[in-house]
Amino acid sequence: MIHLILGGARSGKSSFAENWCLKTAASHQVTSLNYVATAIPFDTEMTTRITHHQQSRDKQWHLVECPLTLAKEIAQWSNGIYLVDCLTLWLNNVIYSLPKTLTTKAKAQQVNQQVDALTKELSSASLRGVTIALVSNEVGLGVIPMGEETRLFVDHAGWLNQAIAQTANNVTLVTAGIPMAIKGDLNG
Repeated sequence: MIHLILGGARSGKSSFAENWCLKTAASHQVTSLNYVATAIPFDTEMTTRITHHQQSRDKQWHLVECPLTLAKEIAQWSNGIYLVDCLTLWLNNVIYSLPKTLTTKAKAQQVNQQVDALTKELSSASLRGVTIALVSNEVGLGVIPMGEETRLFVDHAGWLNQAIAQTANNVTLVTAGIPMAIKGDLNG
């Protein structure tokens, strides 16, 4: 089962995803809860955000830090419930790990390869019976950003969300703390 949870900044998407995973674990008697964090603490403010997330999270979660190699990580999963928070931070990490000397077209090709590998592994994990909740920012509701690299990110975030939504059993949009089922249902 793949569940994509979308929302804007501070929409409540991570809280919804955590609660969904906890309820799913309880109803299916699953004891393995895995929190897959993609954030990199690159400054003091981000370190504070990460610490807040860690302290507010239920203590039964096993933490897996995976800022870049998400497809390879997913390929190893065989049971349990996994919460990936978040896809847009992972995408950001992928884009910023690319050599600055690459053209925009070459960067786009590399990002597409990473997204293709991710969606392939998600499909495979779903067939193995792994339950995965993926949190992602909905960035396409705002203005078109200035700057080539920022537009590259926004474009690929939209395409990433579309690709994952095609693979997902359930897609939920969280706005102002209120979840709305876009595909499937909220309890799925």
